[in-house]
Amino acid sequence: MTDATRLTAALADRYVIERELGAGGMATVYLAHDVRHDRKVALKVLRPELSAILGGERFLHEIKTTANLQHPHILSLFDSGEADGLVYYVMPYVEGESLRDRLTREKQLPVDEAVRIAREVADALEYAHHHGIVHRDIKPENILLHGGHAMVADFGIALAASRSEGGARMTETGMSLGTPHYMSPEQAMGEREITPKADIYALGCVLYEMLTAEPPFTGATAQAIIARVMTEEPRSLTLQRKTIPPHVEAAVVTALAKLPADRFASAAQFAEALGKTDYAMPATRAGTAASRAVARPTATQSVLRGVPWLFAAAGIGTSAWLVTHRPRPVAPPAERFTLSFGRGAAAADATGSPIAVSPDGSRIVYVGLDSAGARRLFLRSLDRVDPVPIPGTLEAIQPFFSPDGQWLGFQQDGKLRKVALAGGAVVTICDAGGLFGASWGTGDVIVFSQSGRLRLVSAAGGQPTDLAVPDSARGELYRFPEFLPDARSAVFTAVTDSGPSLRAVMLADSLVKPLGQRGMSPHYVEGGYLVYAEQDGTLFAAPFDVRALRLIGAPQPITDNVRLGPAQVAKLGVARTGSLAYLAGTATQSELTLVDRDGRVQSLPSAPNRYAGPRFSPDGRRIAVTIQELGRRQSGGVLGDLWVWDVGARNFQRITFDTASAYAEWMPDGRRLVYGRASGSGVIALYRILTDGSGQPESLLARPSPIFESSPTPDGRSLVFRESHARTGRDIWIAPLDSPQSARSLLVTPFDERNPAVSPDDRWLAYASNETGAPEIYVRGLAEGGGRTRVSTGGGTEPRWARSGRELFFRTADSVYVVTVTPGPEFRGGAPRALLGGRFTTSTVTNWDVAPDGRGFVMVRTPESALEGTPLNVVLHWFDRLRSQRR
Repeated sequence: MTDATRLTAALADRYVIERELGAGGMATVYLAHDVRHDRKVALKVLRPELSAILGGERFLHEIKTTANLQHPHILSLFDSGEADGLVYYVMPYVEGESLRDRLTREKQLPVDEAVRIAREVADALEYAHHHGIVHRDIKPENILLHGGHAMVADFGIALAASRSEGGARMTETGMSLGTPHYMSPEQAMGEREITPKADIYALGCVLYEMLTAEPPFTGATAQAIIARVMTEEPRSLTLQRKTIPPHVEAAVVTALAKLPADRFASAAQFAEALGKTDYAMPATRAGTAASRAVARPTATQSVLRGVPWLFAAAGIGTSAWLVTHRPRPVAPPAERFTLSFGRGAAAADATGSPIAVSPDGSRIVYVGLDSAGARRLFLRSLDRVDPVPIPGTLEAIQPFFSPDGQWLGFQQDGKLRKVALAGGAVVTICDAGGLFGASWGTGDVIVFSQSGRLRLVSAAGGQPTDLAVPDSARGELYRFPEFLPDARSAVFTAVTDSGPSLRAVMLADSLVKPLGQRGMSPHYVEGGYLVYAEQDGTLFAAPFDVRALRLIGAPQPITDNVRLGPAQVAKLGVARTGSLAYLAGTATQSELTLVDRDGRVQSLPSAPNRYAGPRFSPDGRRIAVTIQELGRRQSGGVLGDLWVWDVGARNFQRITFDTASAYAEWMPDGRRLVYGRASGSGVIALYRILTDGSGQPESLLARPSPIFESSPTPDGRSLVFRESHARTGRDIWIAPLDSPQSARSLLVTPFDERNPAVSPDDRWLAYASNETGAPEIYVRGLAEGGGRTRVSTGGGTEPRWARSGRELFFRTADSVYVVTVTPGPEFRGGAPRALLGGRFTTSTVTNWDVAPDGRGFVMVRTPESALEGTPLNVVLHWFDRLRSQRR
């Protein structure tokens, strides 16, 4: 029986529970109807394990002291009691949201509004302090916004917990009596007597976050946060946001003083200072504030950062902290755990690495699946439970952080883009088709791999320049670069026919230096270490001389079973501090399905695998598909081998055996497939092969740039194909099959054109282009110089024609649309009409097909299990041991 059911039965004459509003570390909150007074209330039920430890009767006695607090900015306590062994307390139900909800949505608040909210909370604190009550847990979650005004909730609850029976054993539950981000130094030290000045400190932290989008101190763990609280000064507010008035910064700095004696004497003084434009902090505090603008820590701070923190309980947010100092600090043990997010935020694999860890190790960004099964980027702070989607990142991949952790770069729709994590519009930096890894260095420069070469571009945008060009004659490719700390050099993966190895390059002269070590996906860690993965999935760390650009010691294994992907990449992110997150094992498998126009799905009786690019044969009796994971590593892209499924016989026949093929299309005769095949270095050319198993691959067309998807013309004489060029991005060309080297361009523009599809009457070319800033579907004449017509209205990719030519289908992230086509000398299409939706996998290449009779589709579907999440494996403090050994 659930707690809600138990309470409903026990309190039927007083409260009717309607639904759960949320749950925290201490209590579960329900929306309930107060039967006696005919009003909505928030009924909070203490966790049963806490009730047992605290002692329900003693706890209820303590919180009654807060019932007499009557203030416009304090949420009152209506009632409390115990029912069926459950301790509960009742407060007004406030229509609105918490300050945390608003910060999650908006990141930063307008300065005037943030100051007003802080002053309202200060007014509430002043009233409570005057009545002898300290809140002890001021944070955005406990500040409700009703009509835009602040109301402070849970007054005295933390105090009641600390005083109640068994309070000394609180840490057994892992419950917090204070949250590390907002906890004063004296709370962090476990002082028994907590004064009102702890609330003033916490409110200073909350105002700091309202103004900058982050609390003054963050970290990967509670230990790391508290260490910074005790040893560091917060970053200047005005340096982060120039619109913050000096008097506001002065007031916040005073509130955040390490010593309670240096803070405001009262919450009222804090509120007054926020309203006085001539307020200036005392001279001693001003000197501290000026010194913190210097990035380098003092010698004293450097020593203090090494102090071990011994906690009464593991987990984020415990209340008692013990600090000791020893001449030689003992490194904390490495922590290893997994993070699972479930539906609506499930971690997913993608091209390159789908994971990035912020430089300070406090936040993870990953590619995830939203509730519709579409890919987007999510942000998970290690001190928060729930990940949040990053606006504007639909179908974004390959995330990476700026050096200060305030911006995120990523690839989206063939472009290199960035977005401020505090909020704002997505900004395009440059074209980046064929991207395989990027890194953001100091000086606001980005190094990235495009079509196998290393390139540089300003983070502000502009035209990229080549940094290092591989030897194409030797089949080399340069991928997944990472800047070293001074941004004067970078390490990267060099891919050749013999496998991946580590190299470095100097920006000053573009000189490439081999590091004498096989491996991939190098990352630099503070203290002089290079992290990289071997081809068996083992992750290593080796001592590295960043000045001499050479490895100087034997590598040590960190972990094994790290997932590796095509293009020689390890699926992981590494912070400068050494915190890391990775995907384990092999990639998520998918299902091959038949879907009718009503959305009914029939899974083909084939084993789950990594399917891509299914295509119906002209007679509809067979389906060609790429299967990517066959127990061997691929060299690039979504490569694998081509297989053909016989619909009648219900079995597969393998067509290629090179583990380097993809993007198959049937020739009109139904006997042969045209497809892309990669060389050992990953450069893709077009080949043709018979599907009865009797023939060998026949080379059709090779060009300096990779050739991806293609579309044969219905007469079988020509081939339309998409090429990925380092400078112009994705372009569409056409070539006669009797002389393919005489190819001519159809669409070479500054934008990305992809997914070519030739109409059955050989007159029209449908394709996707991002010329409006987002991918849309266009149709143009196949003849040279033909005009174009935009077909989609709200985004679109992967167009496919019905065999009749009377319908054109295309997709968005989660839906299929159909456009009715009227035959004639000019293209005339009706308005797009939504046909069906579902968790069908999309891609930059066309990842589905229309049956010849137009009645159904073949699609790749994400398995139900994948929507529950791919766990992220996290390792913390592993490098602390190495660094302590080298001191």
